[in-house]
Amino acid sequence: MQEVSIKSLLEAGVHFGHQTRRWNPKMAPYIFGSKDKIHIINLDKTAAMMREALSVAGNVAAEGGRILFVGTKRQASERVAEAAQKCGQYYVNHRWLGGMLTNWKTVSQSIKKLETLENRLKDENIVLKKKEILSIERKIEKFNRALGGVRSMGGIPSLLFVLDVTLDKTAVEEARVLGIPVIGICDTNSDPSVVDFPIPGNDDSSRAIELYCTAMENAIIEGIQKGLSSSGVDVGALENPVVAEEVSEESTESGDDQSQEAVAE
Repeated sequence: MQEVSIKSLLEAGVHFGHQTRRWNPKMAPYIFGSKDKIHIINLDKTAAMMREALSVAGNVAAEGGRILFVGTKRQASERVAEAAQKCGQYYVNHRWLGGMLTNWKTVSQSIKKLETLENRLKDENIVLKKKEILSIERKIEKFNRALGGVRSMGGIPSLLFVLDVTLDKTAVEEARVLGIPVIGICDTNSDPSVVDFPIPGNDDSSRAIELYCTAMENAIIEGIQKGLSSSGVDVGALENPVVAEEVSEESTESGDDQSQEAVAE
């Protein structure tokens, strides 16, 4: 696995935390000190904890597990989607819908509704008025924005990678309810105890987000290739190397219809 150097962490501004007055005392073990009333994160600990987290992600990928990237803040949205797609995984990069994990059965129904709308638009035997077409296109856009990154996931993920555990706390909470391990970037205002594999670091800088996503996608790709090799597949002989296999839906979670209603708003 490719190492993330202290130099690269420094250059990405990973060490810059929040103002000292905006901190969570549980982050104290990972704080080196402060400068100009800004907490400075201990990058030695960041590097070590990132190494562990990337190893976990690689192992999950090697075993064929699903990994869900979560990054709903503006500066993370595009990169999160790109990273997940590059390594054949899944993502939520806009608003997290309540019940996305804990009510996966309802989310699956919403995905089927999206597919029905798309098929209706493609069906040449159905004559639609311009107004009807526009209405369907708007609905498809809303569904894709909310569920596009998980529509092929086929069930709840094996692991979450969260770019901001404070902003996307609902995702973290749902994962904890279901016993899904979470890798999370924890800035100095975060609670690292809510995630299984915290990575102390700046969660606002675009350069830092780029570093996290690149490291994670590389670790996952490496893990998938390792899994294929151990299964006797000659990865080098593949014209288009496989990065993820489709899996059948295997979730039996139930709950209220909050997710479906939120998409339809």
